[in-house]
Amino acid sequence: MPTSALHVARTGLEAQDTRMRVIANNLANVGTTGFKRDRANFATLAYQDARVAGQQSSGETAYATGLNLGTGVAMQATTRIDTQGSMQTTGTALDLALDGDGYFQVALPGGQLAYTRAGNFSRSAEGQLVTAQGYVVQPPITVPEGAGSITIAPEGTVSATIPGTAEPSQLGQITIASFANPGGLQSSGDNFLLETGASGAAQVGIAGDNGRGHIRQGFLEASNVNVVEELVDMIEAQRAYEINSKMISAVDEMLKNANQTL
Repeated sequence: MPTSALHVARTGLEAQDTRMRVIANNLANVGTTGFKRDRANFATLAYQDARVAGQQSSGETAYATGLNLGTGVAMQATTRIDTQGSMQTTGTALDLALDGDGYFQVALPGGQLAYTRAGNFSRSAEGQLVTAQGYVVQPPITVPEGAGSITIAPEGTVSATIPGTAEPSQLGQITIASFANPGGLQSSGDNFLLETGASGAAQVGIAGDNGRGHIRQGFLEASNVNVVEELVDMIEAQRAYEINSKMISAVDEMLKNANQTL
């Protein structure tokens, strides 16, 4: 029994250490554009059934309750919390935020598509709309040299004033991707998410259609991390870690006393 208690307490230490890592990542990204906080989910490990409820206790009676001994806890998954972050005004023409569901599409090196909520875009040397890493926003939008008064409508239509023309010219259309299960997208760093079998295939369409969010020009979506909430979770995880640590010390003391007595 004491050895089993040591094992159970060890799983508790590992679980809370993992939870602290998730909280630390949330707090580290409190200022990251478009970041969505993660939540650690845990599940009990297998139970040891010493006696099953309903099992015969004699020829005429059965046990009303069972004897089940838990073996600890383990990390089950992390859940990304996709609540909307606050809108921050920047006034920059190529800073875009999604007010609602959906993701901007970006072509990674090699042609793979990635998805992001971070709309801090800029122009490449060729005039294309790109991310900070230089990855081209999809579908590609090219702004001619000398173009001014770049306007991006809520539905994603990109227009600009071309030298020699009086009226703004339409340069292209930014489309938005949505997923049946956004929680199934895989985080890959650099604010990018990748499609998986769990997320389903990307459904690409116009901003504002079929539940997709509208595009807000001159805004960026802030991280949805609530610092106070994360600090409360951190204190809770720290206390749980200390309790499991004390459990190991208590069991160790019990084993020492048993050895001295025997």
